[in-house]
Amino acid sequence: MESKPFKPILVVDDDTDLRESLALLLALKGYEVITASDGRQALEALHAGTPPCLIVLDLTMPEMDGFQFRRAQLEDPDVAGIPVVLCSGHPTAPHVAQQLGVLACFEKPFDVQLLLGVVATHAQRAAA
Repeated sequence: MESKPFKPILVVDDDTDLRESLALLLALKGYEVITASDGRQALEALHAGTPPCLIVLDLTMPEMDGFQFRRAQLEDPDVAGIPVVLCSGHPTAPHVAQQLGVLACFEKPFDVQLLLGVVATHAQRAAA
């Protein structure tokens, strides 16, 4: 079995179509992808198997939203250093992105090519 050159990418979004479409697109680009439908599932995924090199995160989700997830992530030294890219339709996403200390912020609907560029750049850095 051929190994993937990068650590996985975690996609967290409650919109099933968007989550699965983004996961498929990333997989077609050669990335291993883990998905979660809310922050609670995402936290579980962070501690199961290989930690991801990057998290693509929505803000507005049931159970545990992106705000709560990011706070919990930052409080856990084992996963606090994993960078996050916000992809959200939340009206304050750009402002919140600064507060949450994320790598980048894309407002929905977002330019997929720009997101892929950020993912590629960061995945290559993490692999180096």
